[in-house]
Amino acid sequence: MRFRLPARIGRRLPQLLVGLVLFGWSMAMLVRSGLGLDPWDVFHQGLANHLPITFGQVTIVVGALVLLLWVPLRQRPGIGTVLNVFVIGLAADAGLAAMPAITGLPGQIAMLLGGVVANGLAGALYVGARLGPGPRDGLWVALTKRTGHSIRLVRTVLEVTIVAIGWLLGGVVGIGTVVYALAIGPIVQLFMPLVEVRVDEASTVHASRAATSA
Repeated sequence: MRFRLPARIGRRLPQLLVGLVLFGWSMAMLVRSGLGLDPWDVFHQGLANHLPITFGQVTIVVGALVLLLWVPLRQRPGIGTVLNVFVIGLAADAGLAAMPAITGLPGQIAMLLGGVVANGLAGALYVGARLGPGPRDGLWVALTKRTGHSIRLVRTVLEVTIVAIGWLLGGVVGIGTVVYALAIGPIVQLFMPLVEVRVDEASTVHASRAATSA
């Protein structure tokens, strides 16, 4: 498994870091809402219920283990992939430490909706930086390539399995899980054009560097 480091990072690294921190913070918001988590966080919370480590630490451990699965699948990580493993978990724990428990349905709903929107923006920021997918996203991408099955099928089977295991371990599945599943795609799509690094920008940079060194 070879590690990819872009020739020019520019604003992309700060954007990546902001996205990862916001992603971890949004995870904490969903946890504090108490109304249900996204599929992987159901799994993370379920594991945290049975391990002497925090929710964020579980996220880091799972991310690292998932990244190891990239090796036999021959998926190449980027700097964003590696930072994803650590930054999101640390940010999630920081968010949980800073946010009080929410009481009352109106507050829970507000926290849930804010968390979903923040998560969508965060996803657009770190994916749009084009510095490598997260380990979990890269897993279903690699499985799709290796199996030849559709993205929809591979991702659905993977996430349903993860949710089921997490729920059996005590992770919270609720209306928030459904809201997240229905809303996250459109929200990421809404923000992506505003933050995505354009392919022609990267191509121009590489072309100018090649001309300079020739």
